[in-house]
Amino acid sequence: MAKIEVENVNAPDHKVNLNAEKYGAMFDAMMAVISSEPMTYAAIKEGVLPILSQEHFPEGKTSGWWIKAVQLDLEAKGVVVRHKSKPLTWSKV
Repeated sequence: MAKIEVENVNAPDHKVNLNAEKYGAMFDAMMAVISSEPMTYAAIKEGVLPILSQEHFPEGKTSGWWIKAVQLDLEAKGVVVRHKSKPLTWSKV
């Protein structure tokens, strides 16, 4: 199984290796959903679930964890930005 190194915006010095196929599937789904307008986690998840790879996320299982992992990595890499709002929102840079 191939791995990909991911970052966490909340812990810049901490990097972990995750399943590259699952990361790629979630990355593709999130990039199709997240817009330049701020979106809540709930809106992102609602948009991602119908287009997720059933091979990697049957019935959406573990999708919440993977959304968060990819979101934190994308924030660390400057691909998405977190807005200071309640509830929290994110958008593409």
